Amino acid sequence: MKSKFPTVIITLALGLIAIAALYQAKTNGFLPKELEAPLPSQETRTIIQEENAVITVVEKTSDSVVAIGVTQRVVNPFDPFSLPRNQDQTIGTGFVVSEKGIIVTNKHVVSQSSGKYTVVTNDDRKLDVVRIYRDPVLDLALVQVSGNDLKPLELGDSSKLKVGQTLIAIGNALGRFTNTVTTGVVSGLGRRVVAGDPFGGSLESLDNLIQTDAAINPGNSGGPLLNSAGQVIGVNVATTEGAQNIGFAIPINSVKAIVDEFVTKGSVSRPFLGIKYRFISRDVALLNEVPQGVYIQEIIEESPAENAGVEPGDIITKINSETIDNESEIGDIIAKSKIGDKLELEIWRDGEIQKISAILEELPNE
Repeated sequence: MKSKFPTVIITLALGLIAIAALYQAKTNGFLPKELEAPLPSQETRTIIQEENAVITVVEKTSDSVVAIGVTQRVVNPFDPFSLPRNQDQTIGTGFVVSEKGIIVTNKHVVSQSSGKYTVVTNDDRKLDVVRIYRDPVLDLALVQVSGNDLKPLELGDSSKLKVGQTLIAIGNALGRFTNTVTTGVVSGLGRRVVAGDPFGGSLESLDNLIQTDAAINPGNSGGPLLNSAGQVIGVNVATTEGAQNIGFAIPINSVKAIVDEFVTKGSVSRPFLGIKYRFISRDVALLNEVPQGVYIQEIIEESPAENAGVEPGDIITKINSETIDNESEIGDIIAKSKIGDKLELEIWRDGEIQKISAILEELPNE
C-alpha cells in the first residue's frame, strides 16, 4: 500500500499558497469588496457605545424612580344619583435619595396640603406618604414614605455640566407611561423661566435652571435628570407652556443641602428676606435711566425686608458691597447666608442711594 504522507504534504503546501495569494490580493486591492470581511466603522462603534451607556444607566437607576399618585373623590357628572368614589391618579415622578425612604419631587406635584398621596415603586409596591416638606423658594418637595428598603440614587455635581453634554430623563410621561426614558443634551445653563405642570395646576418663576432637549412631559415632573454615569444632576420641572423640545431641571447642587438637612434633622430651615422682584439688566437700566439691580415688586408682610424699611419700587443695587449684576445673584447670596445674618442693602429710591440693614429670618414651611 502506498503511503499517503506525500499527498498530505502537497495539500498543505497548496493551502498555504492559496492563503498567501489571497493575502496579497487583499493587500494590493485585487480582492472583490464583497469577499472582504466588513469591519465596524468608528461611527458604528461610537453609536454602540452611546446606546450601551444609556441602557446601563437605565438598568442602574430605574428601580429608584417612583410614581407619585393622589387619591381624589370623584363623582360621575352624567349620573346625579351616583355616590362619590375614590380614584387614584398618577400625577408626577420622584426619585429616592435616602435609605430612610426620602424621595425628591416637585412642590407642584404634591401642592395640595389636604391631598392623600401615595408612592408606587417600579415593582408595583404602594407606599404610604408619612411626611412632606414643601420648599417655598424652589419648586421642590421632599416626601418621606413608610418603606425603608429603597435604593438611593447617586447625586452628581451640576456645576460641572457643559452645554452639549448627554442627559437622560426618566419619568411617568403624561401620568400613564411609567418609567419612560428620553435622552438629549444640555441645551443651556442658568435659565430663568416660568414653569409648571397642568397636573399641579400652578406656574412658578424659577431661576438658574438647566435647559435640555430631552423630552419632558406632564407627569415627568420631579423625576431625575441623569448624566451618562447614572448620577442625578437635575430635578425635572416639566416644560414651558407651548414649547417643543425645551425642558428644564433644577440643578442638583441647589437641592443637596436641603436633602442633607432633611435626612439628618427631619426638617429644613432656610433664611429669607421677603421680597418679590424683577431683575433690571444694564440695557433696561440705561433705557429707563435707573441703576442696574433688582426692582422690588412686592414685600412680604412681617418679613425682614418690611421690618428693615424696604419698599415696593426700590431697586437693590448692592448686597454686602456685592453688585447685583445677574438674575440669580440675590438668590445666591441669601442661600449662602444663615438665619440671623445681617445683610447690608444699597437701595436706589427716588433718585437717591440709601443704605439699609436687614436681618434674615427663618423661611416658614408651606
